[in-house]
Amino acid sequence: MTDTSARHAVSRRQVMAGGLSTAAVAAAMPAAALAQRSGAQQADAGQAGVGRQAPDAPTSAPAQVAQHRVEVPGPNGLVAAGHPLASMAGVSMLMQGGSAADAAVAAMAVLNVVEPWASSAAGNGLATCLERKTGKITALAFTGAAPALVDDTADPSVFNNGPRAVVTPGAFGGWIELARRYGKLPLATVLAPAIGYAHDGHPLDPSISQTITRMQSVLSRFPTSAAIYLPEGAPPPPRGMFRNVPLARSFQALADAESAALAGGASREDALSAAYDYFYTGPIAQEMDRFSRASGGWLRMADMARYRPVWREPLATNYRGYDVISSPLTSRTGLETCEQLNLLEGFDIASLPPESPEALHLIAECIKVTKSDVYRYAADPTQTSVPVEILTSKAFAERRRHLIDPARAIPFPAGGDIAGAPMPPRSLAVASHVPGHTTSLSVTDSEGNAVAVTTTLGGGFGACVVMGETGLLCNNGLRTGSTAPYRDHPNFVQGGRVPLLGNCPTIVLEKGRFKMAFGTPGGETIGQTQFQHLINILDRGMPVQEAIEYPRLSLDPEPGFYTPGAAITLRLESRFGPETFAGLKAMGHNVQRVGAFSTGSIQAVLETEYGTRVAGSDPRRMGYSVGY
Repeated sequence: MTDTSARHAVSRRQVMAGGLSTAAVAAAMPAAALAQRSGAQQADAGQAGVGRQAPDAPTSAPAQVAQHRVEVPGPNGLVAAGHPLASMAGVSMLMQGGSAADAAVAAMAVLNVVEPWASSAAGNGLATCLERKTGKITALAFTGAAPALVDDTADPSVFNNGPRAVVTPGAFGGWIELARRYGKLPLATVLAPAIGYAHDGHPLDPSISQTITRMQSVLSRFPTSAAIYLPEGAPPPPRGMFRNVPLARSFQALADAESAALAGGASREDALSAAYDYFYTGPIAQEMDRFSRASGGWLRMADMARYRPVWREPLATNYRGYDVISSPLTSRTGLETCEQLNLLEGFDIASLPPESPEALHLIAECIKVTKSDVYRYAADPTQTSVPVEILTSKAFAERRRHLIDPARAIPFPAGGDIAGAPMPPRSLAVASHVPGHTTSLSVTDSEGNAVAVTTTLGGGFGACVVMGETGLLCNNGLRTGSTAPYRDHPNFVQGGRVPLLGNCPTIVLEKGRFKMAFGTPGGETIGQTQFQHLINILDRGMPVQEAIEYPRLSLDPEPGFYTPGAAITLRLESRFGPETFAGLKAMGHNVQRVGAFSTGSIQAVLETEYGTRVAGSDPRRMGYSVGY
């Protein structure tokens, strides 16, 4: 850790911020993981009496610590998720003999309850999965398309929230597909923690209460949403018991559909299909269709019935000897991950101090060039020919790297010309940039399997309208940002077209062996955050928790990344020192200071050089890791 970062380290009393139950803290935060004392201090402790020289004793405790969280060991399994209850639900599946996939589905289901602004069984997402037995890595896209009836001439504001903003639900189909291919436990077991928290309640995290308050004016427009998120006409209080009884009923009905099929002699696969059908062609689809028609929405049962989660080959690049495997389209961020790393490989980033203006400038310029290319070409690959192999190639990066001046910020460029690829749009309408509301988790099990998942509702609370009596919110991926703002772009809103996501759960291999699984939420910042995390791990050799908590930057465009020449603001977390800000300004960057812990929320599992596995979670949100 640099001297600058040490100056900005947090006080020890903050280490336990975020709170787990006593039992969970004992499992997740063993005493051995606390700050180490010197050998002399340890010797003094033996002479001075028990506790006199403990790591947190007044006279021997360090004045500063490097991290809010501690690394969590997991010799039998690890879950790093966006909320402590989700991580505990995942670990409980592992302790019952479940796989990493079972743990991931259980965690996602609980996140639907405890982090409802960012996660839903009716949302969208992507997963990247390592099967230890075969060494094969696969990518699962559970991303729904725009309803067939969508009116692409409608006022763009209707795509922000409300019944017409709804994208076809994809996440539950992804849960079933993960369970079918890699799971072991019954769906009834996997959904049980989420059903309990939804029906009986859980103490609402203060940040969720604040988010509901910020969204109150929108949520209050829809009675089905207000009934759950504004009980008695007001946001639920921080730490008060929060329930979503309609969601509990939906989850229980899905579990019952599987249980009934098993009781009738069905195979595991057929029983999972029974739950899938209950959602996509049965009572849940029927209720969503009824509600959508009654409220003027475009979603229909036919959209639900057409949907299928899809296994695809992930995108990959080799970066300084490491294989980095990321999500394919319709995630734009897999493309970003590959191109950013390919561009940076031409520079010796490891030789530069992490907080130096020179290092941060190179990172920012690689992001800038990559964004211009990806936003020019990325689209639904089933409807548009996207030059993926070129965009992820070393040769393309070599050509585009010449744009980067190591000493000076360049204007936001146009995407690179690729022979045979679509021409740039003829008109450059304003492309508003909206934040994404997403959550991520990473899991490993005792067999060495790994699953990384990033799931999303799009904007906060997605379309903001609970679909009838289901308790479910849908993704609002039709909004500008997930879609392009001009008609002749291949990612413009169109019925049946899958809007782009930023989700990018990623797995890293070192000489063919598992090295890391990780992901983050953050909308436009997802690729930027993950890029910096990879640099911290692969170039700088940081431990996982230090890498997660290290200060970050992000690029913010006006009007948006779809527009060449957009004005770029370089946002720096305030823990960077004043010399960093001054140096970047001198290099021509428009620099803005933002919150100390404000960009992204990495959840990661890392294999150390000793073959042991540890997890880290980001204090920027509610994330917590649990292992056993």
